[in-house]
Amino acid sequence: MRAFLMLAAAVLSLAGCSSGSDDANAVLNDANASGVDASAEVLNTAMAAADTPLERKAALAKIKERHEGYEKIGKAMRAAKQAIDKEDLGAVRTSADRIATLAPQAIGWFPLGTGPDVAKTGAKADIWQQRAEFDKGMANFNEAARVFQATTAGGDFGAIKEAHANLGKTCSACHDRFRSNMHD
Repeated sequence: MRAFLMLAAAVLSLAGCSSGSDDANAVLNDANASGVDASAEVLNTAMAAADTPLERKAALAKIKERHEGYEKIGKAMRAAKQAIDKEDLGAVRTSADRIATLAPQAIGWFPLGTGPDVAKTGAKADIWQQRAEFDKGMANFNEAARVFQATTAGGDFGAIKEAHANLGKTCSACHDRFRSNMHD
């Protein structure tokens, strides 16, 4: 069920700015909270909304949100590295929590209509042309963020350092394939 809910959340995030997504998100959140699977109808609604490109004004706002979100993730990654080097567990946990909070939001920063054909962005068109591969990379990033956050609870800096490095590898894997030299 967890995999189903992760897939459903990813689909709903893609539809984040389209009509009907608030209702779909509410149903999915209720289902997740109660432990009941979300209906196929909700997923179909979300997928249909995900196929509709954003209007220019909404697209530009989403590109800005994406840029700001990734700036926050990058800042938290750097802060985590510095805190790991200093063995400052509190600061590492704060950074890990920040990353784990932002990671699930990231998939929603790439709706159809927010690519380089719309505005200046570091996101390559390959994201929308190879969506399944991109989504797989985003799922890996989310999982690595959760593992990094969970690892900080143990306080073992060797394990924390390894989890942070693994998280960084998931970032690099997507950046190498789906981000141009110009960053957004």
